[in-house]
Formats: sequence, structure tokens, C-alpha cells
Amino acid sequence: MAHILIVEDEEHIARMIEATLALGSHTSRWCDNGGDAPALIEKGGFDLILLDVMLPGLDGFAVMERIRGLNIPVIFLSAMQEVADKVRGLRLGAEDYISKPFEPLELLARVDVVLRRRGRGQDVLEYGPIRQDLGSHTVTLDGEPVALSPKEFDLLKVFLQHQNLALSRDRLLSMVWGYEFAGESRTVDIHVQRLRQKLGLTDRLVTLTRVGYRLEKLK
Repeated sequence: MAHILIVEDEEHIARMIEATLALGSHTSRWCDNGGDAPALIEKGGFDLILLDVMLPGLDGFAVMERIRGLNIPVIFLSAMQEVADKVRGLRLGAEDYISKPFEPLELLARVDVVLRRRGRGQDVLEYGPIRQDLGSHTVTLDGEPVALSPKEFDLLKVFLQHQNLALSRDRLLSMVWGYEFAGESRTVDIHVQRLRQKLGLTDRLVTLTRVGYRLEKLK
């Protein structure tokens, strides 16, 4: 779990981000303008900054210049999609640059990558007798190793990190195989069936008709 600052002037976007981060068990605080952000960040306590570019007071690039010496990871969120803007943000020291609009689960995945890179992410995911170690890239069931393919491993991680959420086949394809994947959604079905068989998830990894799949949270 990480504590994340959201610097975003549009309330509906900020609230959406807050809800998304809560799904990943992260806490957050909202700042609605760039002018107040540097002082708030300098007080400490944040593991990551989600920073809009177009802000009142100071724009996101100016905020980044003010805080770059604090060594707090930053992900830019912006409707500015020009390559030059992305390059500028990354050269200022940002860990990532996400163009708006974005999928909430994509944001959560990017946040997870940055936190793990900085040693703040969750390295071990557990679900009943299932234990997935992201660092060693291993999975065990009741303490016994289970051999998973790379894509099965990544798909399991998505389900464990998004329990009780309905995940469409298209969304799973984009998160695990990438947006440029040219295959069919049947690929997801095959991999889900393999996870059910290997990990005893037949009753927990449920099919949602005409939607996709959901891993039910353990009580």
C-alpha cells in the first residue's frame, strides 16, 4: 500500500483516480492546483505523485522542476499527447507519462510498476493457498510450486490485484498481451481455463456471460 498525491484540477477526474487507487489498496490525497502542490509535497509522506500538466497556479512541468530534487516518483497525466510534451516530462525526471483519457486499470497497472521499481510495490500476492511472488516469478499452491507460462503468470497477477472486479476479455487482452495484440479473445478463455485447472480456481474464477471474468474475493 502506498500514499499517493493526486494533483488534478478537475474534480471528477480526481475522484475517479481516488476510487481507482483504492482498488489497489492505496490511500491518496487530492490537490487541485499546481501552486499549492510543491509545498504539500515538500512536507513529505507521499510515495508517488500523479501530476496533471495543465494546472492553475503552476503547470505540471513547473511543479516537477520544483520537486525534482526530492526523489519522489512522478507519473504525468495529461491530455497533451504530443511527443514533445511526453519527452519533456520524461526528461524532467518523471517515471511515466500517461495520456488522457486512460483506462482506470491501466493507471493502476502503471502505478504498480513504478512502485515496484522504487521498492514500494507489493512483491507477494496471496489468495487462500495460492502465493504469487512477483520478485522471483514463482507461484505455489499449498506450498507446492506450480508451473505457469509467462502469460498465465501475468494474467494471475491481474486477477489477484483486481479481485471482485468484472474484467472484460478486451481489457484483459490489453493489460496482459498489450494494445497491439492481434489475436482473438479466445486466447483469454484458454488461459483462464488453464489457471482454473492448475490452481483449483474453478469455483472462484467465474465467467460473466457476455462480459468476461471475475475472481471472487475470499471472505
